Amino acid sequence: MALNGKTAVVTGAAMGIGRAITEILLQNGGKVALLDVNETAGKSLMEVLEKQYGRERTLFLNCDVESEEQIKAALKKTTERFGGIDILCNNAGIMNEGMWEKTISINFVSVIRVSYLALEHMSKLKGGRGGVIVNTSSLSGLSPMPSCPVYSATKHGVVGFTRAMAAASTASGYGVRFNTVCPSFVQTDLLSAIPARLGKYSHMAEAAEQLLKSFGVLNVSEVGEAVLELVTDETKNGEALIVVPKGKKYVTFPSFM
Repeated sequence: MALNGKTAVVTGAAMGIGRAITEILLQNGGKVALLDVNETAGKSLMEVLEKQYGRERTLFLNCDVESEEQIKAALKKTTERFGGIDILCNNAGIMNEGMWEKTISINFVSVIRVSYLALEHMSKLKGGRGGVIVNTSSLSGLSPMPSCPVYSATKHGVVGFTRAMAAASTASGYGVRFNTVCPSFVQTDLLSAIPARLGKYSHMAEAAEQLLKSFGVLNVSEVGEAVLELVTDETKNGEALIVVPKGKKYVTFPSFM
């Protein structure tokens, strides 16, 4: 998929991985609607992006991914502004074992919610142009992190939902590919706050720190590049792409059907 003329929606777009995804899509010719609950950071980023890429290629929408009403409104405004939606990057996420229900709501439930609502605009069965949805999971969505069981569970859920939706789309004729990116530790605000967000597993902070030192830390741009690959390579559907400091690798899953 060449990105010239294509429209992307990125959730959690104002900072960290979401910002990197937004920037690389713009660099490659796309138009991007940035969705984020942090209005201050979002507007600040927009000032930078508008100078680089022009007002006609960027749109910031204050949006809480836990709100169906706000998501519907954001997708409607994106379609009205850019004429359709070709790409969705479900990236909004938190890690807070002390607020496990909210972690599930944002990291997993919202991925389903936003995907389903976006399909109303993207699916060829609904008059859309088709396209691709890339969900941000984590290496802990493939290999659980003991200090973050709820976070790990949500990211496992993202992988499972992505793969099942890829198969469902193929079988149903949505014309939409589904992939997921699974990075290890990434240099973001979330990373720096890990010790304070382990809740009842705070006694495992040192073990988490040792794991971090063992793996090393990715730059957000490395994750952005992996997302770009999953967006542009039309042979990729139902894929989980691991990204670690040593490189990238597609997961080979066992088949039981």
